[in-house]
Amino acid sequence: MLTKKIQQASIDKVETYFERAENIVIVTHVSPDGDAIGSSLGLYHFLTGQEKNVHIVVPNAFPDFLRWMSGAKDIIRYDKDAELADKLIAEADVICCLDFNALSRIDAVAKPVAASQGRKVMIDHHLNPEPFCKVTISHPEISSTCELVFRVICRLGCFDDITREGAECIYAGMMTDTGGFTYNSNDREIYFIISQLLSKGIDKDEIYRKVFNTYSQDRLRLMGYVLYEKMQVLPQFRTALICLTQKEQNRFNSVKGDTEGFVNIPLQIQNICFSVFLREDAEKKMIKVSLRSVGDFPCNKVAAEFFNGGGHKNASGGEFWGTMDEAVEVFKRAVVKYEELLLKN
Repeated sequence: MLTKKIQQASIDKVETYFERAENIVIVTHVSPDGDAIGSSLGLYHFLTGQEKNVHIVVPNAFPDFLRWMSGAKDIIRYDKDAELADKLIAEADVICCLDFNALSRIDAVAKPVAASQGRKVMIDHHLNPEPFCKVTISHPEISSTCELVFRVICRLGCFDDITREGAECIYAGMMTDTGGFTYNSNDREIYFIISQLLSKGIDKDEIYRKVFNTYSQDRLRLMGYVLYEKMQVLPQFRTALICLTQKEQNRFNSVKGDTEGFVNIPLQIQNICFSVFLREDAEKKMIKVSLRSVGDFPCNKVAAEFFNGGGHKNASGGEFWGTMDEAVEVFKRAVVKYEELLLKN
């Protein structure tokens, strides 16, 4: 049995909204990851099974290794078809905001979502949600938004309506947002949920292979280059840094998702508890920042204080609007400030 962590009042409102709605739009954050796509598709399969007219709108591209999920081909990219997305959002009776806690996290999609008269429901697990939804289901202690979607469906009394396809999507998001259940995953209820998803006929080993073992040889060569040439280890701070320019990414024909997971690799080094990955995004003219930690070191505090970001204690991200050299200087200031905490961890 699962603990009833979501307030009953929120469940009652969501149930009413879903029952009365004909048109539902699901929106998730910019550069969607496994949890964003998995939770969106998991909820999509459930709602379409309830005979609702459902569409998913994402701000931009998502990684190729997530395209195997059932329904992924029907996801609408706002940067490719804004006119259609605007129409669907404006006509929506309900807008489900998944895996983000602020309108700024959906870039250009924020304007039509804010203007829509549709009732907005947030399902998210990030800290400090902004008050732009009629119903906010926000639980930062939960491992993933996919887990929350599963809990919502069950609290609606609809576990039997979860299909194998929906279960696959939910499992994939739970798996990716915990690094294959290697962090933020000590709650025993996570494994109860997995057992329930397995009862739907999913093959968790095959899902792992589809997500983690379908990269191109260019991606593997890029990883080798990153580890041999680009990884800097700072043992005096128990920290590692990886910097990757757009030119270097182009050299290895890098595509969306090819650098996924690179930030986790340095944490395999003995006594390293903090890893930072700085990746240049030439299109947006900024530096994408990924941070990971182990133990009690709060990398989300570093993200918030130095890189305009946030997230979870052991997995967070941010952005830096400047050059790579400037971003590295900010990183250096951060580890100096947090030196005592890093050494205590």
